[in-house]
Amino acid sequence: MAKKEYKKEYKELASEYGKLPPQATDLEEAVLGALMIEKDAFTEVSDLLKADYFYKDSHQRIFHAITQLFLNDEPVDILTVSEKLKQEGDLEKIGGNHYLSLLTSRVASAVHLEFHARIIVQKYLQRKLISVCTDLQEMAYDEATDVKDLIDAALKNVFELAEGNIRKDTLKINTVVDEAIKGILEAREREDGISGIPSGFTDLDAITSGWQRSDLIIIAARPSMGKTALVLSMARNMAVDYKQPVAIFSLEMSAIQLANRLIVSETELESAKIKNGHLSEAELHHLSTKIRSLVDAPLYVDDTPSLSIFELRAKCRRLKHNHQIQAVIVDYLQLMTAGMDNKWNREHEVSTISRQLKVIAKELNIPVIALSQLNRGVEGRTGDAKKPMLSDLRESGAIEQDADMVLFIHRPEKYGVLTTAEGDSTRGIADIIIAKHRNGAVGEIQLRFRAEQAKFCNLETISPFHSDVTTGEVITQTFSSKVNNGYVPTLNTGFERGGGSYTDAEAPF
Repeated sequence: MAKKEYKKEYKELASEYGKLPPQATDLEEAVLGALMIEKDAFTEVSDLLKADYFYKDSHQRIFHAITQLFLNDEPVDILTVSEKLKQEGDLEKIGGNHYLSLLTSRVASAVHLEFHARIIVQKYLQRKLISVCTDLQEMAYDEATDVKDLIDAALKNVFELAEGNIRKDTLKINTVVDEAIKGILEAREREDGISGIPSGFTDLDAITSGWQRSDLIIIAARPSMGKTALVLSMARNMAVDYKQPVAIFSLEMSAIQLANRLIVSETELESAKIKNGHLSEAELHHLSTKIRSLVDAPLYVDDTPSLSIFELRAKCRRLKHNHQIQAVIVDYLQLMTAGMDNKWNREHEVSTISRQLKVIAKELNIPVIALSQLNRGVEGRTGDAKKPMLSDLRESGAIEQDADMVLFIHRPEKYGVLTTAEGDSTRGIADIIIAKHRNGAVGEIQLRFRAEQAKFCNLETISPFHSDVTTGEVITQTFSSKVNNGYVPTLNTGFERGGGSYTDAEAPF
């Protein structure tokens, strides 16, 4: 029977009894034959193919033998492959030397080798997807399966399949250098010299040059140090001042709570008044005026509890596609899950989460800023030893390893230290410790923490006006004796700048 007639009859039988898995056995034969007749053919497909990608078991064994020969720097031809298969006990299983001869006789050259190899990979991926879907179908029919676990399993399997098979082309250095030079020239055009996404904190941006694309930034601190306040302040600066779309994933606080915090920070009205709604007409007018910039800001908030890392990755992809987000904030890392595999211990789970956060940053080419808890070891130390260290990162050393930057928040006043060794007050002062910086300097900078508004600002910033609780009169308050940005606080209801002055209505709250 002719080969074409046999294949036709085979397909008709398959159609009669059920569907065949996606396959390209004729191309598998062509690829294996080409590898045995062309000396350097294997180098063309070594990063594309694996033995498991072949449909037929005999083809898997032959490709495995060829791979072993290549790794041992031995020549690859019909004789060496035959000998290797014999050593492995597989020669008769694949059909003997006769079958190897048939493979080499069916191809003349390796001219279309890579094209054929890519089709084999495609068929393998189709089979794997069918397998994944079959497993998911069985889980879906099981009444005991939680739907959230089912979704986690689907995302996990698909992402793992994609990660294992997506390959980037190797680039010649001149292409990479050209891209780097372009970035340098763009940064040069900026007066502030920022090459990344500005945080809005002058001293911090001076060290980091802004949050760099594809970086994973970990911000860690003990509870109540202001982690959420810091990233909310940054998100506000990035979205309102610099018009950069930012996504915030809050696993701890609801979207409404985050919105209230942002409103308090933006309007600088008392948080108690925002909560209970006891606002005067003037304050209501002030509120409606000040939140316009916040309402128009490209800020996207997701408060899904117990978010899995695979859900996060899917949502970030969608936000990047639909809204071109330029930064992602996760609050906080330890509240995430790694999916439904309960066999993992917590350290392994956190390691997976950390690694996937870095994958998201690199895949979407945006900075990912994740908050993290510190272990209790900090509390047991005294004095300056209470400053956090990399070893204090909670639950996994992988966080430190995967992160491009690690920052700690330290507020001495929380530990009853109210003055520095030089006698300066520590009230309202936050030390931001850059403990790891893969592509730059480490060190410390200071920010002002305004507890009444749960916000961070530059150290030299003068607190703007706010209303008195009892009289409603607009008054001023300053945390520094410095005169900053040309503004001089006054004791009346306005302020002066240079020789000019502003009334209450004109005051920039």
